[in-house]
Amino acid sequence: MNHDIVQLNPQGEECSRIRTLQIGMGWFPEQAGGLNRFYYDCARHLPAAGIGIRGLVAGSPQVFQDSQEQIQAFAPQKASLLERWQGARSAARQLLKEEELPLVVSHFALYGFPILNLIGDRPLVVHFQGPWALESQVEGHSSVNIWMKKTLEQKHYQRASKLIVLSTAFRDLLHQTYQIPLDRIHVVPPGVDLDRFAFSDSRENARSQLGWDLDRPILFATRRLVKRTGLENLVSAMSVVRQRYPDALLLIAGKGELAETLQQQIESLDLTNQVRLLGFVAEDQLALAYRAADFSIVPTLSFEGFGLSMIESLASGTPVVGTPIGAIPEVLRPLSDDLVFEGSSTEHLAQGILEILSGQRSLPNAETCRAYVKDHYAWSVVAQQIKAVYSAALSAPSPTSVRFSPSPRSEIIR
Repeated sequence: MNHDIVQLNPQGEECSRIRTLQIGMGWFPEQAGGLNRFYYDCARHLPAAGIGIRGLVAGSPQVFQDSQEQIQAFAPQKASLLERWQGARSAARQLLKEEELPLVVSHFALYGFPILNLIGDRPLVVHFQGPWALESQVEGHSSVNIWMKKTLEQKHYQRASKLIVLSTAFRDLLHQTYQIPLDRIHVVPPGVDLDRFAFSDSRENARSQLGWDLDRPILFATRRLVKRTGLENLVSAMSVVRQRYPDALLLIAGKGELAETLQQQIESLDLTNQVRLLGFVAEDQLALAYRAADFSIVPTLSFEGFGLSMIESLASGTPVVGTPIGAIPEVLRPLSDDLVFEGSSTEHLAQGILEILSGQRSLPNAETCRAYVKDHYAWSVVAQQIKAVYSAALSAPSPTSVRFSPSPRSEIIR
């Protein structure tokens, strides 16, 4: 059965449109994070590729207006888990009843799981953004919490007709950890909005607008402030870097549970003149921050499925360096081997930074960075790759449906 709807593109040519129900986690302007940013970008760019979107997320009523009435909130972010699950089920049931939505797409297992028994024989595509349970293990969550997340994830992924991962690193992890057959997993990288990062301003002008130092080497990291992102090692590395380059300055943007720990570490190492926490940086300032830095750095310790900040920095014309973890080498090595450090330890980070500052490591220029992103990560290219997977899912047999039964211990999950 053909589920595509024929329409005309702006040139008057026939093209097919796939109507989808897309389950997200939160709406990006309201809730930061790579997963929410990716979902937000999908809502903005997939319609141009012929993918119709009706979406559900946890958030405020303002989401509906902000998304041009594509996405609606099923419950507030701070509602109890049971209320969020009930809200997701109620909203999904209503949309599936009222509209022709032959394909269901889930971006987050916690909210995709409770609607599995509502979608019938519709195919399900899962955008796998990372191993939720394993990330929780790294952050030190309880064994019960980790087990419940892993069980929920397993049922969610097994129901999917197709799964989209951001890198071969996560394809292998999904196959080995969750036993998902390789023929159901498709690698499609995230896209980047090239117009948003197209700056004609010089690095000096960008720094002036942000009030940053004009005459210091500046390293920039924008990460969630949690253990797996490796920021503690990066701060420690700056105590080594300071010995040779006392003017080097590391600026860290982001929020998270590690903020207080990092600030204490900065003060205990007497690095207040070399490391600063910027907190949350607004969207209109983030692109400018990339442009203002000499280079960006991704110091991840574990489970890096892609790292959207890498291609955002490159799109701004600012080179980015990172550890050899997950998808980081996959993204950076085709551009230059010098962009990948030898390891993720404090010593490896310090050595890599010192080699950059001394000129031993060569970084690509702004034009090379931008060209690389345009060729590989433009949304016009990525959206067509996603559409191809969606189309394949519509013609593939759907795995067995999963029965939803909320656990009385569900609040342990989150």
